[in-house]
Amino acid sequence: MNTRSSASIDATLRARSRRLMWRDTRHLLVAVMPGAAWILIFLVLPSLYLISVAFMTNGPYGQPSLPLSLESFRNLAGFGFLGWSPGNLYTLLRSLWQTALSLVLVVLVSYPIAYYITTCRKKWRPIMLLLVVVPSWTNQVIRAFGWMNLLAPGTPLSNAAEALGLIAPNLGLFPSNFAVTLGLVYNFLPFMVLPLYAAFEKLNHGLIEAARDLYASPVRAFFVAVLPQTLPGLLAGSVLVAIPAFGMYVIPELLGGGRAMMLGNLVATQFAAGSNWPLGAAGSMLMLLATFIGLFVLRRMGRKLGGGDEVVI
Repeated sequence: MNTRSSASIDATLRARSRRLMWRDTRHLLVAVMPGAAWILIFLVLPSLYLISVAFMTNGPYGQPSLPLSLESFRNLAGFGFLGWSPGNLYTLLRSLWQTALSLVLVVLVSYPIAYYITTCRKKWRPIMLLLVVVPSWTNQVIRAFGWMNLLAPGTPLSNAAEALGLIAPNLGLFPSNFAVTLGLVYNFLPFMVLPLYAAFEKLNHGLIEAARDLYASPVRAFFVAVLPQTLPGLLAGSVLVAIPAFGMYVIPELLGGGRAMMLGNLVATQFAAGSNWPLGAAGSMLMLLATFIGLFVLRRMGRKLGGGDEVVI
């Protein structure tokens, strides 16, 4: 009798456990479903459509059509009916160079800014962070036009560069690759300052003091005591800066004046004036591939530089 009663109790507990598990699963699905549907509709499905377009043939009016082919990837590599041209490869290399240069400059500028903000009084820190973020609240096109006015011929900045012999007379700093780089650094600076500030807030100053007590130089102390602690913020900021900078369209279009086309401009041109949707889709696939490669490289760098388990990208 006791054995039957114990078996009945065990069966009841198992049934109750299954009901509770199903209830928790149902609640989790209800909570996750809106976000999952949003990602599926506005990210996964457009990406799949874009990938399918990249493998189609360019129609007579630029729209994708059958049969499937790799012609768009050949065109992206520079092969056309007139032979090979390095123009698209130059655009890709220029995009990589501008992204890398802008990222390095953003890091060099953001580190002292983020550290200085953490050294201020607590009542001033929100105000200083607000001053860093406020420019990004303005439309990107308006900010680009502002830099166009500041770097145009005859402005103080252009006159100073002309006096130093950096540019030809009456040429101006705009349009140029320099203007594009400056616009990228200005545009993405807040995306690096904020993660670094959060990392500096958790900084263990005892490690820095220990490095100084062991006669480490300031540069050595930075690399052994500061950089590993701020590495999560650095990598998070690098992702927020490098990925959108690589596919940037507005800044190269306005500040480059057609002289500094990047991959984003090439893709946009193919979907508009170029009328070659498969080539534009192939360029978009290249941007996605570069994004995944960049994330993988940053993750490996974080592990090798001592980021540990905190570095998760």
